[in-house]
Amino acid sequence: MWLAGEASGDALASLVIPPVKRAMDGALQFGIGGEKMRAAGLSVWHDASVLSVRGYVEVLKKLPQLLMLRRDVIRTAETVRPKVFIGVDAPDFNLAIEEKLRKSGIRTVHFVSPSIWAWRPERIHAIKRSVDHMLLVFPFEKAIYDAAGIPSTYIGYPMAEGIPMKPDTHGARQRLGLEPRGPVFAVLPGSRYDEIRWNAPVFFETAREVLKAEPHSMFLIPASDEARRTQIVQALGGFREVAEHVILFSGRSHDVLEACDAALIASGTATLEAALYKKPMIVGYKMPALSSLIIQSKGNTSFVSLPNILEQKRVVPEFLQYFAEPQYMAASLLDQLNPARREHLEEVFTELHQSLLRDTATLASQAILDTIGGAA
Repeated sequence: MWLAGEASGDALASLVIPPVKRAMDGALQFGIGGEKMRAAGLSVWHDASVLSVRGYVEVLKKLPQLLMLRRDVIRTAETVRPKVFIGVDAPDFNLAIEEKLRKSGIRTVHFVSPSIWAWRPERIHAIKRSVDHMLLVFPFEKAIYDAAGIPSTYIGYPMAEGIPMKPDTHGARQRLGLEPRGPVFAVLPGSRYDEIRWNAPVFFETAREVLKAEPHSMFLIPASDEARRTQIVQALGGFREVAEHVILFSGRSHDVLEACDAALIASGTATLEAALYKKPMIVGYKMPALSSLIIQSKGNTSFVSLPNILEQKRVVPEFLQYFAEPQYMAASLLDQLNPARREHLEEVFTELHQSLLRDTATLASQAILDTIGGAA
């Protein structure tokens, strides 16, 4: 039984479902996931979009629906008794389920450690109660779990295998049918409703400022699904001069990142994917003030973007909350076109890419099967 709550988790789990299913002689893989997990062989019970929410205030609005879904998942799992429950990311939702199921004798695996090294380190205690085995995507996490006595396996970052060490920018532009006359920027305001609601306006204001300096600029926007595509189109309605320079895609975020000269990205896994494509970027993020204050109070790191966290230094400019000013963001985005900066970042991101390469599918599926084998 699998449970992924957002687009990034859907993509990660889709790489592991096929080898697990093969190793289990075709046993049913079912649960909550998105289009990629469905294509990989998951029998989808609920779509992952039901969990697409971020921020304390936003979660409170959907709390009754989320609690009902959680009770339904637990009740179904305790009835069906799957060989293993695999929670993919979404720790605030999945860990509570995993703790309950583990107490009932169902083995639990959690895929992608919560960012306890960045904020809310006290969650390690809940993880120890909830998880039989943790699958880690970053190498430095292993020491944390070893010290806590929690079984874990470093499986590498799954996307690192599928992204070329040397990106083919020209080839990606041909695949997308692009014939640019100026700089090409990827714009990724997020994959959730609330992310786009808060980030899209400031991102499009930034694009408007960029056009003043580079009037032939092109902005590529990949929408994670049709609902987000509609939302982006609506947001662009207030930026007609920007909309004329925008090409909107359904999915194809990797092609968009490979095709761009630089990227404007909301904080999240897309920042690491851009780094794997060796692309200069700036990171912007806005959310309701109360959610931001709560998150800051529990923070344990100076950075929010994964490239900066992994490098433990500011290699990528971050513009957060009140500092997300379009004029400054546009100047920084244009600065990413500097050849010397691009060359430096390519070296940094190539080393990062190499550190994240492992045979992820094999390592993950073997850890899952070992966990099943260890069941009473």
